[in-house]
Amino acid sequence: MHNMNRRTAIVTAAVTLGGLALGTRAAIAQQAAKTTALFDASKNPSPEKIAPYQARFGRTKPLVAIVGLNEGTIISDFCIPFGVMARSGVADVVSVSVRPGPVKMQPLTFQLQATVDEFDERHPEGADYIFVPAVENDNDPGLLQWIKAQAGKGCTVISICYGAMVVANTGLFDGHRATSHYSNESMRVTRFPNVMWQKNIRYVADGKVVSSAGVSASMPTSIALVEAIAGPAKAAQVARDVGIDGWSSKHDSDAFQSDPGNADMPGRDAKPQVTLGIPVKVGDDEIALALTAESYSRTGNTMAFAVAASKAPLRLAHGLVVLPDLVAGGPKSVDRTLAPLEAHQATRALDIALADISKTYGPKAARNVALFMEYPGLK
Repeated sequence: MHNMNRRTAIVTAAVTLGGLALGTRAAIAQQAAKTTALFDASKNPSPEKIAPYQARFGRTKPLVAIVGLNEGTIISDFCIPFGVMARSGVADVVSVSVRPGPVKMQPLTFQLQATVDEFDERHPEGADYIFVPAVENDNDPGLLQWIKAQAGKGCTVISICYGAMVVANTGLFDGHRATSHYSNESMRVTRFPNVMWQKNIRYVADGKVVSSAGVSASMPTSIALVEAIAGPAKAAQVARDVGIDGWSSKHDSDAFQSDPGNADMPGRDAKPQVTLGIPVKVGDDEIALALTAESYSRTGNTMAFAVAASKAPLRLAHGLVVLPDLVAGGPKSVDRTLAPLEAHQATRALDIALADISKTYGPKAARNVALFMEYPGLK
């Protein structure tokens, strides 16, 4: 995120096994699980690169789909890739839900552009790239079936954070290098031993599968895809536009493990004590909204609601549609309402939110949010 590369330790990434056959990959993965279990990517000197885009089906631009599970999808994991790719203009971007109806994105609600069935009908050749965010049920049959079907049509599958568990459940990571959020390091090695799991890396690109580390890693991963499609100059332009300094895969995930001197995050069953209104209007930035909503929700004691002039659906800056929860001045009120979102350098929304969380809930609360989101920018 903002000043990301200056504020985190520089470590390195990635073995290159792209030419190995699947059977060989699986054998190596099984052996790696028995010996090192989790590969420390700082041992290798070269940063990751997503393979350059190869045009298919006569398309002038690649087709990118971001898929969400209706019953629960992590908001930043979904909205950041959508926002980066849509604003870049280098691809045709479609938001896709597994089933008809709204998609709950912890904590806000969205109406996406197509269901998976509608997408398939419109694009029978399949997407060129799909992003898979973290979802509440990483073993949802409809989601897994669609991802496998898209991969079978030749697309590149990109997991974000805990979305790696979804892709691992499809078997597409077997015999490949991959990464995920630092908090699941032991679990993923045990649960998916045929994957060559890595840590201390922001994203891993192994052929037709790409995976990212925790929440904030979705930004440089998305910029890396812009580079693969349109080159480094365009990627640099988009990075400046959203407010980050670079998109290298170099990353020190170990640095974000909770330290003994700081309280742990509240449990998943912690009951929110504060209701918070986030003002939304037509044209607001998807990334700014997502980072704001997620950061406050990660405090464990805040429930955020989208507040608008009416309950009518609102089209955001790059095409996502948010469904307001509350009407400003209506009968149902919140404990506190934030200032309107800032669209300039959308990632600054996280800095703004963390500063306010520190002031309102204390510096430990802000630090815990930054640690979980693997965000090195907290001052």
